[in-house]
Amino acid sequence: MDAHTDTGRIPVVDVRPVVDCGRRPAKAVVGETFQVTATLFGEGHDVVGADVVLCDPEGRPGPWTPMRELAPGTDRWGADVTPTATGRWTYRVEAWSDPVTGWRRAAEIKVPAGLDVGLVLEEGAALYERAAAGIPEGAGRDSVRAAADALRDDSRPPADRLAAALRPEVDAALAGHPLRERLTRSLPLPLLVERERALYGSWYEFFPRSESGQLDPPVHGTFRTAAERLPAIAEMGFDVVYLPPIHPIGTTFRKGPDNTLSAAPEDVGVPWAIGSPEGGHDAIHPDLGTLEDFDAFVARAAALNLEIALDFALQCSPDHPWVEKHPEWFHHRS
Repeated sequence: MDAHTDTGRIPVVDVRPVVDCGRRPAKAVVGETFQVTATLFGEGHDVVGADVVLCDPEGRPGPWTPMRELAPGTDRWGADVTPTATGRWTYRVEAWSDPVTGWRRAAEIKVPAGLDVGLVLEEGAALYERAAAGIPEGAGRDSVRAAADALRDDSRPPADRLAAALRPEVDAALAGHPLRERLTRSLPLPLLVERERALYGSWYEFFPRSESGQLDPPVHGTFRTAAERLPAIAEMGFDVVYLPPIHPIGTTFRKGPDNTLSAAPEDVGVPWAIGSPEGGHDAIHPDLGTLEDFDAFVARAAALNLEIALDFALQCSPDHPWVEKHPEWFHHRS
């Protein structure tokens, strides 16, 4: 048995999608349909059936999704599934030997040919009785039991007895509640389902310090003045406003215009040189405003159906408070 399957005698191998052998989740967004595939096969002439079982973040299995062989003779099966909510889901493949379908295929050949008719019909009746025991009340159980009785009705011609067992309502009941033997379950694989914007979006890179509304002489922008630019960004159809780091900027080795290595006192430096006596990653650059100003900026964006994305940059200026307080956190060049 494959190391990635549970009990049973139907090999289930190479379940996909899979990331890092299942140590990391595959990803989808709400409402996105994707295909789960696996290689599976039975013993000898056994007919195989299979489902994909998708479990929601609470561990509740959704409706089983029947799999089909993707190309005849390949043993590669697949089914399309669609998660309906965000969260951490799982999915697995269940495969089994399907004796009812195997019997039906054989009976459709042997009964018209007059081969072992009595034995074939009795075998079918026994299988239908077993299948009916696993069908809930109101889900077609009575139809399957009636089919079993018809298969044993010696007063009717064999062709009519077989036809009663192949009626559409019987097909539907057995498809929804198949008789499963030698059941094998693949181990569950993780699936991270996120909102639709995780799949695609239009981002606008925005430097708040460049939005003061005054160029001559130039004045450092703030979150309050930058908020006035947001309606124009929304009108262009953007979804996300991306901000470079908004933290205090170090002065040691500060760069000047056009990335020069000599900065004048009025040069504001590069936002990615994070940290100064005013604070580090837990502080806002004082020239941009206060935390309340930032909250107001985010609220104004939300009112325009814009989201704010912050650059999560871990690098630090030598002036960063953490460099002095926690030198063991950093690699120091000679």
